[in-house]
Amino acid sequence: MPTIAPMINALVEALQFEFIRNALGAAILVSIACGLIGSLVVVNRMVFISGGVAHAAYGGIGLGYFFRFSPVLGAIIFCLGSALAMGWVERRYQQRSDTLIGVMWALGMALGVMLIDLTPGYKADVSSYLFGSILTVPRQDLWLMLGLDIFILVLLALFYKEFLAISFDPVYATTRNLPVDALYLLLVAAIALTVVMVMQVVGLILVIALLTLPAAIAAQWVQDIQQMMGLATVLGVIFNGLGLALSYTFNLSSGATIILVAGLTYLLSLALQKWFWSRRSKLS
Repeated sequence: MPTIAPMINALVEALQFEFIRNALGAAILVSIACGLIGSLVVVNRMVFISGGVAHAAYGGIGLGYFFRFSPVLGAIIFCLGSALAMGWVERRYQQRSDTLIGVMWALGMALGVMLIDLTPGYKADVSSYLFGSILTVPRQDLWLMLGLDIFILVLLALFYKEFLAISFDPVYATTRNLPVDALYLLLVAAIALTVVMVMQVVGLILVIALLTLPAAIAAQWVQDIQQMMGLATVLGVIFNGLGLALSYTFNLSSGATIILVAGLTYLLSLALQKWFWSRRSKLS
């Protein structure tokens, strides 16, 4: 097994390659989006609807293949449409939303699989949308990711207090005449764009993990939402960077390695948190 020093030397040498630099850039940009939007997903308990949006995106990828346009563009259009539909269902039928969202989740995946089957020719890169391929992110996609990060930052700068209001006390938000439903749909639209962005790093199947695990770990240690967003962003950079380094060194799948690092860290953090509070209660 290689020691730390050869691993570091190998990674320094790897930085000479453009695709490695692009991968690191994608890791940082994706971590910012996941840290900001993932925190709101965790606070609002919207993990299930995020998973539905992520898997429904496969329908947009299928449309892109079948009608010969960019699968990423198809995923963006399909994600936004399905996210707004699921968000409306969530607000309209709160008691039965899980079943309806599950149906839309399955329909999106089924439509994508069917359209890709009907598309003639060999689809070499279709698996990259399912399992991610951070090492193949092109430079132009970095600009798209940067644009999405700027959009999310502007959105939070304009509506941060409103998002907090609907997250922690929607009744109070309603009494203050805030457009609760419109703000909720705006939030799910931001989630949809983040899902498409993360899809290129870890794939549709693992999107929900990278979107929520850094925020969930941060929520174990801080209560303030801004601190949570900051800590989740830092954790995302660490998970993506460490996962990328391990996958490069040991020739592993990058998306799965990133999520494995994040998942194990979540379990370790959970055990540490329980030990910390148990020790604190005994001392007090």
